[in-house]
Amino acid sequence: MSLRKDIAELVEAEIISEETAEQIHSYYQQKSGQSGNRLVIAFGILGAILVGLGIILIIAHNWDNLSRPVKTTFAFLPLLVGQGLCAYVLIKQSESTAWREGSATFLFFAIGASISLVSQIYNIPGNISSFILTWMLLSLPLVYLIRSSSVSLLYLIGITYYACDLSYWTYPFQQSYLYWPLLLLIVPHYYQLYRSQASGNFTLFHHWLVPLSVIISLGTLTQDLGELMFVAYLSLFGLLFLLGKFLVSDLSQGSSNSYTALGSLGTVIVLLILSFSDFWSNLSREQFGTYEVLTSQEFAVAALLTLLAGWFLYLFLKLSSLKDIEPLALVFLLFIPVFIIGLVSTVAVVLINLIVFVIGTLTIRNGARRNHLGILNYGLLIITALVVCRFFDTDLSFVVRGILFVSVGVGFFVANYRMLKQRKANA
Repeated sequence: MSLRKDIAELVEAEIISEETAEQIHSYYQQKSGQSGNRLVIAFGILGAILVGLGIILIIAHNWDNLSRPVKTTFAFLPLLVGQGLCAYVLIKQSESTAWREGSATFLFFAIGASISLVSQIYNIPGNISSFILTWMLLSLPLVYLIRSSSVSLLYLIGITYYACDLSYWTYPFQQSYLYWPLLLLIVPHYYQLYRSQASGNFTLFHHWLVPLSVIISLGTLTQDLGELMFVAYLSLFGLLFLLGKFLVSDLSQGSSNSYTALGSLGTVIVLLILSFSDFWSNLSREQFGTYEVLTSQEFAVAALLTLLAGWFLYLFLKLSSLKDIEPLALVFLLFIPVFIIGLVSTVAVVLINLIVFVIGTLTIRNGARRNHLGILNYGLLIITALVVCRFFDTDLSFVVRGILFVSVGVGFFVANYRMLKQRKANA
């Protein structure tokens, strides 16, 4: 039986009023409309990308047979078409998300194609980083003029690539300081998106892409004291973890809480990397001057991120009690004294392994207390990863290593079995 007939039957039976019936109809119509709009937006963006790529391929196939004036015309033609579409959207379709996103995406790629084609036609020298920078700067106004979130996402990918190309992939390496003001330019749109469409798909994509971009690009600030960047990264992950608690308060929200998820995974991964003895052996042999450390760029970055994470921890503790704080939120503070100890002694490696073990154990307990299989298995995976790391890092016999793996496997089985049994009993 259809929904309309069901509602009519409920009205006739005087179970619900006519007003309630209208509200139910309106709710489901709006819901289905939102679903349809999302599909239209997705297909609009995809269509714009495919049309743009198709035009480029057609022109490229006959490129060598064209004269320079014709080539120049074709170089600017996609740009003019894209600008015309955006002008039409601003005048006639300013409220249509599908039109806005599709036309802005087309113009975004048209800008990149026009720059590259003109450079090729007239042999204008340059490199990939300057090309990406020019492309992103010219495309940025689309985010605010057309209110395009798809271009915002493409812009984030572009500036991240720019930072990586300049500081990671090109020799000699250069500092990509310009990345940070470029990132700040997109923050107003991200904030407005979060305020107006907190549960929207574009907001969700920004929740993942913005912190991922920062995580990838933070390493570009490394100069001479790369060891201090471990402090910076753990403070960054602590900051993301705590920031996620303000954005989405429940870790069980899954993909919606990208900040907490990335902060948690990043913290565990860095600690596992530092659980090997080689790093601490090399660190204890280094000779760091106090003035050299205090005036280094890495120290300034680590100090700033630690202060920010500490401020969010203070705000979190004001809103809740100390017993509600998760261990991952405190790791960035615990790591600082461990790092200082590591400057003079390799006993720091034992402390790191102990921290990872405690995190895994407390995460398992937290999952069991909340009856959450995902959190429980996440804690078991942390313990498993620690055991695997020690498998390659110690001289234990294969029998002992085998017993350790069997013990972890039995732990997985027993923990999940007991929780499922408890759920059935409660049901």
